[in-house]
Amino acid sequence: MDAGLYRADLEAKPEALGALADRLERCDPFENLPEDFDRIVFLGMGSSRYAAGVAAQRLRAAGIDAIAEYASASLGTPPGPRTVAVAISATGGSRETLDALARHTGESFVVAMTNAPGSPVTDGADLVVPMAAGEERGGVACRTFQHTLALLLTLAARFRSGESGAGLVRRAAEATADLLDRRVEWLADAGALLDGPDGVYTIAPAERLSSAEQSALMFREGPRRQADACETGDWAHVDVYLTKTRDYRALVFPGSPYDEQAMDWIRRRGSTVLTIGGDLAGQAGSIRYRHDTDPDVALLTETLVAELVAAIWWARG
Repeated sequence: MDAGLYRADLEAKPEALGALADRLERCDPFENLPEDFDRIVFLGMGSSRYAAGVAAQRLRAAGIDAIAEYASASLGTPPGPRTVAVAISATGGSRETLDALARHTGESFVVAMTNAPGSPVTDGADLVVPMAAGEERGGVACRTFQHTLALLLTLAARFRSGESGAGLVRRAAEATADLLDRRVEWLADAGALLDGPDGVYTIAPAERLSSAEQSALMFREGPRRQADACETGDWAHVDVYLTKTRDYRALVFPGSPYDEQAMDWIRRRGSTVLTIGGDLAGQAGSIRYRHDTDPDVALLTETLVAELVAAIWWARG
């Protein structure tokens, strides 16, 4: 893992997204998915599972039986001919994902999503979906996380209305480029607001929970900072207590009907909040970017703020 190469991986996001949009214009990566099935189970760990959780929720909302499972779970969805198992592994070699996949290979319809075609996760797969994120030389799943989300939104759009595919990915590329191009305007202030003695807390609505989870992971993985994620509504039940005894610094992704409930406590206790893509009463700072009123673009873009802050802290040591 390397901080400088990680930063370069982030700077290459718009170009990589453009290439993914080109691929999506040429073909539907899920074209050969069975037309008739009973359930979809996503298998993955870390960033892969974060992205899968959002996709599974969208599929359930469209009436599809879908779940995102920890690949490490001893008890999981049973295999069968009417089950679609989607194994997600950027490297194609995640031990837990391969172990979980072994239950489904030859029994379920297996989809392998990976950034490494020909890797072990593709062995025996009925359909391989390349992430097409390019090599992540910094050793951190950042572009692969973004591409996994984009591809899973494309999958979900087969069963629900809404923009997806190349158009959405191009808008996310524009939003990502806007944040990168203007980082001199916001990055130093963002880092200062979040740089407290008691870690960083990330808060997002259930529909974009992966943004909070991935952001917290970036603070842990690179600079090795204490960080944790929470769903906005659940925050009042599990994390509010920390605002009374800690120098509470939060990165908040607005869009939940329970934003004000959380902000009421935050204002009363003088905690520090940086919002991304929206404004909330009591925030200490806000970062806006192109297309940030579109929740799907936000889902694909907003983690870049935490990733760039993490890159600065990591390089600083």
